[in-house]
Amino acid sequence: MSPSVTNFAALSPAEQREFVRQNTRLQSPTLLPELRLHLADEVTPLWRLTEEALGDLGLPPPFWAFAWAGGQGLARYLLDHPHEAKDRRMVDLATGSGLVAIAAMKSGAKAAVGIDIDRFCAPAVALNAKANGVTVQFRVEDVLNGPPPDADLVTAGDVGYERPMAEAMRAYLFRAHQNGARVLLGDPGRTYFDAKGLVKLGEYRAGTTLELEDQEVKRTDVWTFAD
Repeated sequence: MSPSVTNFAALSPAEQREFVRQNTRLQSPTLLPELRLHLADEVTPLWRLTEEALGDLGLPPPFWAFAWAGGQGLARYLLDHPHEAKDRRMVDLATGSGLVAIAAMKSGAKAAVGIDIDRFCAPAVALNAKANGVTVQFRVEDVLNGPPPDADLVTAGDVGYERPMAEAMRAYLFRAHQNGARVLLGDPGRTYFDAKGLVKLGEYRAGTTLELEDQEVKRTDVWTFAD
């Protein structure tokens, strides 16, 4: 991206997608050789560019540029158990790269919506969906204080980093469960993930980066609410 461009929101959708292309590489996450995503090889350079583009320092890492362990586990589970997504309308919370929503569409979902509070996710999700031959809608929205989504399947991966978010997400997902949605969570042992009342559906080993994680390979589990 040109150093003179400092307002990401002012860029056209095409320019936003070009930012993602220039700062990532099309590759397959370790658990998902059948999928291709625009992912970053290094955290720090892209992190700095993101802060410059938004004109804001102290931002969280560019989650949309990495295939996080919890998301990889969820996506692997959906691809291995396509009945979980087939003919369902799904919503993926904290979607990041859109990985889980893409896996749901590849598994036969009727429609998929990725939701995130980071507007950088929009071009990443669009490019990643196109690279995998599917369509994923995207919304920039903080939904956790609202009603559960109108969806048959709701997913969330790696949402146990911080206590306030983890608690709000857990409450929102439980409301979705009570509303009749199938809820799936992917988590690699984050500090504030609460497994109480959940049933483990699967366990995987996902490759990660030491720039963001404490291990190159992390165990990640897939969970759902107990009936």
